[in-house]
Formats: sequence, structure tokens, C-alpha cells
Amino acid sequence: MSKRPLVFVVMDGIGLSSNLVGNAVAAAYKPHLDKFMKEAPMTQLKAHGLAVGLPSDDDMGNSEVGHNALGCGQIYAQGAKLVNQSIESGDIFTSQTWGELVDFSKNSTMHFIGLLSDGNVHSHITHLKALIVQAKLDGIKNVRVHALLDGRDVPQKSGLTYIEDIEAFMAELNDSDFNARIASGGGRMKVTMDRYEAEWGMVEIGWKTHIRGIGRQFSSAKEAIETQRAETDVTDQFLEAFVIAEEGEPVGKIVDGDAVILFNFRGDRALELSRAFEEDNFTKFDRVFRPKVMFAGMLQYDGDLQIPNKFLVVPPRIKNTMSEYLVEKGVKQYAISETQKFGHVTYFWNGNRTEKFDDKLETFVEVTSDIIPYEQRPWMKSAEITDLLIAAIEKGEHDFYRVNFPNGDMVGHTGNFLATQIGVESVDLAIGRIKTAVDKVNGILVLTADHGNADEMFEKSKDPNATPKPKTAHTLNPVPFIILNADVQFKEGNFGLANVASTLVELMGYQPSPIWEESLLTK
Repeated sequence: MSKRPLVFVVMDGIGLSSNLVGNAVAAAYKPHLDKFMKEAPMTQLKAHGLAVGLPSDDDMGNSEVGHNALGCGQIYAQGAKLVNQSIESGDIFTSQTWGELVDFSKNSTMHFIGLLSDGNVHSHITHLKALIVQAKLDGIKNVRVHALLDGRDVPQKSGLTYIEDIEAFMAELNDSDFNARIASGGGRMKVTMDRYEAEWGMVEIGWKTHIRGIGRQFSSAKEAIETQRAETDVTDQFLEAFVIAEEGEPVGKIVDGDAVILFNFRGDRALELSRAFEEDNFTKFDRVFRPKVMFAGMLQYDGDLQIPNKFLVVPPRIKNTMSEYLVEKGVKQYAISETQKFGHVTYFWNGNRTEKFDDKLETFVEVTSDIIPYEQRPWMKSAEITDLLIAAIEKGEHDFYRVNFPNGDMVGHTGNFLATQIGVESVDLAIGRIKTAVDKVNGILVLTADHGNADEMFEKSKDPNATPKPKTAHTLNPVPFIILNADVQFKEGNFGLANVASTLVELMGYQPSPIWEESLLTK
């Protein structure tokens, strides 16, 4: 094929489902996307489970593994699968880091901070259990858990299930020589788990809660959850911070000589807390007190910046990415999104690499996200992103453009059906504008998604008369893959996101790397 500019659009969280109930994608007024899906070459791609390197096809995909697969054309063992393998083999507990953590905290406390659920996107409760068991076997006397509640990758009000599970588990382990208990917690969208530096205030709240023991006190995590629900009917992800205390004294402040393990395996919402623990010249908020601890992550969340310095499981070393390939060919690339997904079209796309492969050939543009609940601004920054992208396309200085519109995912996570519908419509308006710009430069436009979300907004219920409950997690549905302005045909078969890289470079007139998954196009 002749070399023409290629614009690649990731409609984050917009999957395909034949079920119209709770389907904000189907309900949305989206004349452009409907027209493209009807008239242009289109296929469906698998965006979850084994297709993106996760342990099984029961595991929902996410934006991180999705963009890894899109950007490298290969399937790497990811997140939970990596940790599962390390725990099963015992490698995690024979690592130098684990040994150092044990030696450091044998006479003090080992703390575990992380998302307490089995959502398998950021963490898994079984990983935490394995760590606690091994801590006892290795002679640790005191363990404290700082539990962040989910309600996003799992049902909205399932938090008590996980709290009761881990407390019963620790109670069975506790004896005269070992004491494990929950020390603090809060909802993941209120406490600790900010990402892309969108709201450092969340991390500051977490610092005060987990480290300093400052916050509203309760006798147990169960009491904290039940009290807040009674007061405001809050869902788990928005629970305010809480501290477990006895006679007014927190049971698990983090002090000098303690070890701290952040047991989340996904990097985007783990980087900021890691920096708060490790950076000497930290300026994002006043830590007041920085304990002399040994800190480690489940994984190294940023290999280039070496954050954190110590980690338990070696992350996938992703090589031979599409960006590397295009740089070798001298292809100029342009990547853009707003803050919430900027890292996905840069860091994750480039194989978990912060730095560019070539400063002259790669242009990264970040549009600052609003710090406001997304259901209140479901259009997010779609217009601003589109303005900048169209200006770049018309300027014509790049050969490959990639963009992420976060609306279907970020608004979908709120559980608000109407807002998510508007979010999808905002993306449709954007791609209509982009199509016009691409036509003017005789370019090729490719549309896809990294996983589903907006396509399934209600929890499935066996009771047909039950009131639908909002679903805030990703889906297991396939995603569209549409090619516009090119006369192509798709192969028959079952394909996934890792097949995209070969397809894109082929559309650009190059021969795909032989180590990538095959192209979707017939010859």
C-alpha cells in the first residue's frame, strides 16, 4: 500500500454487546460510528483475558494491558498473571527484596497497602493472603493492612465481603507470636489511588490516614463502612478515609523501622504513593513526617524512572514495540490524550517506557483533565483533544497519529447511565470531525477500543423483576475495529488487540515485524 498518514483512535471503554439493556453505547446517538460500523470494513477484537496476557478469559481487560498489546503487537504475561506465577513458583519469597523486607521489620511491623478485592485489575486478595502467610512463616510478629475499597472493578457495595474475608483469614493465623489486623482504609476514588497526578490531594489523604493515623476513627472496618453507608448511602469507591483505633489510639501507624509493601500490581494508581515514600525532595504535599521505612511495590511501576526502587515481581520487559519499529523507519509519530489516559498512549503504548525512543520523531501532547466528577462533565476534554489533533493533521508534520478518548471508560466507571451515554455521544462527535480532517489529507482512519465498559452499565441479575444495579467495572465484550478510507478485507478467525500493530504498519505501507501477532488484513 502507498504511504499515507494514518490516524488511530482508541475509543476507550466502548465495547460491543447485543444486549441492549444497560448498553450506553447502543443507546447513544452516534450517527458517525453507526454509519462507519455499517458501511466500512469492520471486525471485532478480543480485549480481555488470554488475548492481553491475563491469567484466564474470566479476567476483564483494562486500559494498561490493552495499550501494551496494541502498542507492541505481542502478548506478554501481565499483572495478575505475573504475580500468580511468582507466588506459585515461590520466586517472590526467595527474591532479595522480600528477604530485605523481612529482615528490616522482624522487630517492628510489616504493612500492606492496596486495593482489597478480587477485581484482578489492580490487585487480588489472594496475593495479599499469600504475603501475610509468608510473613508469619518468616518470623514477622506484626502485620497491618491498609485496605482500599473497590466498588469499581467489582460490584459497587461488595466491600464488606472482602473485609470479612480478610479479617477471618487473619484471625485464623493470629496467635501469641503473630498479630495481623486492618489498620486503615477508604474508597479508591477518595483515598491514595490517584493517577497521572490528576489529584495529589487523594494521595495526601492516604498519607495522613495510613502513615500518620489521622482521620475519622472506628473500632473496625466493618463499622466504618456500615456507618458511612447509613449516613450517605455511599458506594465503596467513594468511601471516606477511616482509621481503626483502640481507646483513641490508631492500631497501625507507620513508624521508623517498619516495612511497607504496596501490593497493587498495576502501576498507574501506585506511582504517586510510591513517590511519596521514596522521593527526598518531594513537593506535592507536606508529608510532615516521613518515617524511615523500607518500601517496596508488588511490581516496579515505572522501569525508566525506577519507581519504586524495590519491588517483589519483575515486570514484563516489553521489547520490539511498534514505536521502536516506526522510529527505525523514520516515521514521525504524534500521541495525544487528556491526563486520565495520556499515559496509555505514551508510557503503556511504548511498552512501559517513560522516555521517548526519539525526541525528534515522537510528539506527546497532554490535555489537562478537569478535577471534577466525570458524570458532571461527561464530554470531558474530547473537544480540546479533537481541536489539537485536527490542527496537527492539517499541519501534516507527522505520519502516524494516535489518540485516546477516555469518555466511555471514565464516565462508565461512575455507573451513571445517562452521563455515559453523553460521553459516548461526545466521542462520536469527535470522530466525525476527525474523519473530515483525515479525508482532506487523503489519510486513513482506524477506530477501535482497548476494552468494554459503557456497553454494559447494569449488573446482571437472575431476578427479572429486580431493580437494575449500576455496573462500574469493565466488560468481557469484544471491541470494534474499523478501517476508513482504505479498500481492505479482514481475515476470518479470532483475533485480539495484539493483532493491531501488524495491521497498522501494513496500512502505512510497511512489512510488519515477524515477531508480532499477524495482521488482520488479507493479502
